[in-house]
Amino acid sequence: MPTVIATISLKGGVGKTTLTAGVAEFLSGEFGKHVLLIDLDAQTNLTTMMIGEDRWLRCNDQGHTLATLFGDALDGTNLFDLHKTVQRGVSPVHSVTGVDLLPSSLDLIELQEELSARRVAADDHAAIVDVLRTGVAPIAGDYDYILIDCPPNVGPFSLNGLAMADAYVIPTIPDVLSTYAIPHIQRQVADFGAEIGRTITELGVVVTKFRAASALHQETVHRLRRDPTIQNVLPAYLHEANVIGAAAGYTAHPSLSAKYGHHGHHEQFRRVAQSIMIEAEVKVGRS
Repeated sequence: MPTVIATISLKGGVGKTTLTAGVAEFLSGEFGKHVLLIDLDAQTNLTTMMIGEDRWLRCNDQGHTLATLFGDALDGTNLFDLHKTVQRGVSPVHSVTGVDLLPSSLDLIELQEELSARRVAADDHAAIVDVLRTGVAPIAGDYDYILIDCPPNVGPFSLNGLAMADAYVIPTIPDVLSTYAIPHIQRQVADFGAEIGRTITELGVVVTKFRAASALHQETVHRLRRDPTIQNVLPAYLHEANVIGAAAGYTAHPSLSAKYGHHGHHEQFRRVAQSIMIEAEVKVGRS
């Protein structure tokens, strides 16, 4: 049975997608795990990071994206082909061979409004938020981890990701604006878990774009660690760096060291991935 982890933040620009992609690459390349990435964000950034724009366009033109799955749920059709949609071995890092992807689509923008309206009107709200879990179920057992990149809101796609997830992480830049919405996310996830009748475990806050020389960043991390409403701040941070920003581009690399190996950033990402694994093992009971 896989460990399913959603990455969610209500603030854009905090490195949510870069974190999700990098953790998947390190879980596979450094720890030997088989990982499925699910891109629920209509911006398609995770998708293009992992397979490039040309391959994404082919998937989109052929209907091999998650938009088809959600379109089926709305229209009562049966067009989604899971095995053709899942993209195998997607990382541009040649030494990473155990990461697969279910791609996103810009079409999710329009589908979100329709799904929201259906959720409000439906007698059985769980039927609308269970579309993803049901659609992915035939292959879920093939993976050690499933990582879900949620959009920066708690709309129907994020709810589908959370309904499938065992746990979630919250990436944040350590500043006032980025951390402001953390309690809101926690409340929303807790309320939704109560609605569907199970707990979605918070693994912790992941500090991203950290600047060690910044007094604001130092103080904000200290404040987060003292905050009784925040269950955990993971001990490993991702520092602000050009090499990590550049990881969002679809560029071939022979190894993770070649992609992230400048000034200790490879080891930072490795520690973040390892921290998430440890938290999942302790709090969810699977590794």
